Amino acid sequence: MQRLFTAACMVAIVGCGSVSGTNRAQLNVYSVDQEIRLGDEAYREMLAGVKTVDQGPEYRMVREVSDRIAAAARRLHPEIAERFKWEVVLIDDDSIVNAWALPGGKMAVYTGILPITRTPDGLAAVMGHEAAHAVARHGGENLTRQGLVNLVAIGASVAVDPDDRDVVAAAAGAYGLLGEPAFSRHQETEADELGIFIAADAGYDPREALAVWTRMGELGGEPPEFLSTHPNSQTRIRDLQALMPLAQEIRRRRIEAGTP
Repeated sequence: MQRLFTAACMVAIVGCGSVSGTNRAQLNVYSVDQEIRLGDEAYREMLAGVKTVDQGPEYRMVREVSDRIAAAARRLHPEIAERFKWEVVLIDDDSIVNAWALPGGKMAVYTGILPITRTPDGLAAVMGHEAAHAVARHGGENLTRQGLVNLVAIGASVAVDPDDRDVVAAAAGAYGLLGEPAFSRHQETEADELGIFIAADAGYDPREALAVWTRMGELGGEPPEFLSTHPNSQTRIRDLQALMPLAQEIRRRRIEAGTP
C-alpha cells in the first residue's frame, strides 16, 4: 500500500502541468516528444490501406486551411505547436463524417465531412477544434487516465516504445481514431474554445462554427447529453456564441496584421 501511495505521489509530481491557452491543471505523465512519437506511429497505422485524394479543389482547400490552422497554432501555442511537423491528408471516404489531428501535427480530413463544413471557414472551424486537441495534449492526458503507464516504473520519466503495437493502438484510441469517442465532455468544450480562437487567428470567420454545429445537429442521432461524453450541438453552439466577441476580435487583429 505504501508503495502504491508513493507511486501515485510520483505521478502527481512528474505529470502535473497545465493546458496551453486555458491553464487548466492537467495530469499527463507523457512528455511532448513521447506523444509526438506515438502520434507519428498511430498516423502511419491509421493511413495504411486507405485511399487518399491528392489533387483537385477539395484537396487544395484542405491543404490551404490546414496550413493556416497550423500557422495559427504555432502563433498561439508556440511552446508545443512549434515542435510539431504539421501534415494533412484528405481521405476518400464519404461514409465517415470526421477529421482528426495527432500530436506531431499529423492531421486527416475525410471527404464525408466536407458537405457539413461546406466552405473554408467551416472546415477551419473543424480543423481548429482538432488541432486544439493536439496542442491541449488531450491524448496524453487520456493515456495517463487509462492507466497505460506502469506507476511503479515511472520514477523521473516514462519509457514509451512507439514500436509496441498495443501502445500504438491505445494511442490511436486515446485520440478518437478507432470509432469510439475518446475525449471527455470537458476536453471537447476546451477544444471548442481553443479551436475557435485558432481558426480566428488563421483569418477565418469564427461565426461559421455555429453553422457547422447546426448542420451536425441536423444529422440526428445525438443521445441525451447526460448519457454522452460529448456536449450536444445546442450546448456547443451556446458556448461558442459566448466566445464569439473575442474570436471576432482575434480575427480582426490578424486580418489587420496582414498575415492570416
